[in-house]
Amino acid sequence: MINVTELRPGNYFIDEGNLYRVIDILLNKTAMRKMVAKVKVKNLRSGAITELARNSGYGVEDIHVDKSIMQYLYDGGETLVFMNGETYEQVELAKTTYGDIIPFLAPNSEVTMMSYEGEILDVQLPSKVILEVVECEPGVRGDTVSNGGSKDATLETGMKIRVPLFIEQGEKISVDTTTGKYDGRA
Repeated sequence: MINVTELRPGNYFIDEGNLYRVIDILLNKTAMRKMVAKVKVKNLRSGAITELARNSGYGVEDIHVDKSIMQYLYDGGETLVFMNGETYEQVELAKTTYGDIIPFLAPNSEVTMMSYEGEILDVQLPSKVILEVVECEPGVRGDTVSNGGSKDATLETGMKIRVPLFIEQGEKISVDTTTGKYDGRA
């Protein structure tokens, strides 16, 4: 057991039978009251993000989550198929649960998979991914007023983003996975 005031962003814990990952924590202490911890958490089974308010002294069960590097193999229709590079074990995840990561998954790309007692809880993408531009309109020199110096591009995963005018079809670019925006040439 760990006191709720000792939690930090990135910690994993069990409270009332639910598995959570701490996103943020705010400790509030007023003159005559106990300290209150407002913990912004992600429920790892449902994916819901909520805020828990607990008094100082409230205990939660701190858990150890296993992390493994997995390689994305292919889209299996209803599932996404990953493989552990060390054990060659394959894991299939439902697209309905992890659909938000699909635009960033190119074949052979790596992700970090978190599991607890064999149950896969979360999939973390790297902060930036390298993807190839498969289609983009040609950049027109001097046309920076109408579209702000950028143009539409389609990436190898089917994702559509705005890129600078100098990016051409066939180039590899870096994409920020938190914002989904162009980050630079690869």
